[in-house]
Amino acid sequence: MTDTDLRYHELPGKVRHRLAARSLLRSFLVSVANVAAYFLLPMRGLTGVSGVGLCVGLGILALVVTWQIREIVRSPYPRIRAIGALATSVPLFLVIFATTYYLMGQAQPESFSEPMNRLDGAYFTVTVFATVGFGDIVARSEAARAIVTLQMLGNLVMVGLVARALFTAVQTSISRRAG
Repeated sequence: MTDTDLRYHELPGKVRHRLAARSLLRSFLVSVANVAAYFLLPMRGLTGVSGVGLCVGLGILALVVTWQIREIVRSPYPRIRAIGALATSVPLFLVIFATTYYLMGQAQPESFSEPMNRLDGAYFTVTVFATVGFGDIVARSEAARAIVTLQMLGNLVMVGLVARALFTAVQTSISRRAG
């Protein structure tokens, strides 16, 4: 019997800690790479098709989440895999919107109440995600408000449906192995 044949809670403590640490480290590194790319890669302002990049980014996120759910169901350690999935999906979601706000602010400065640099884009994204809305940066144009509204709806999807789907995938994997 190999380690993967054992249930997670039956593994020795050191093995469990190693598996969890490796998974969390991988997720952390992916998230750091996403955030670093946001802050370091050159970006150009949006053109007339401003929503295309956002749609592509959200499509990629949907593919990543779908792939992660499938991997959770197949994983011998679904709980660890689900935590890793959340640890990569949420930062990716935030980077997609931060990029959109930054590019929109560069192309159409009147879209927001103040000029938007990359840190401002990230800050605004997190304040919308956390629903704290400090009010220091406000969406002024209809396009900016539409994207903020889309993010708010996406927040509900990320918190509700995606978290639920990951939880269900964990339960499915555990049930398959128990039965």
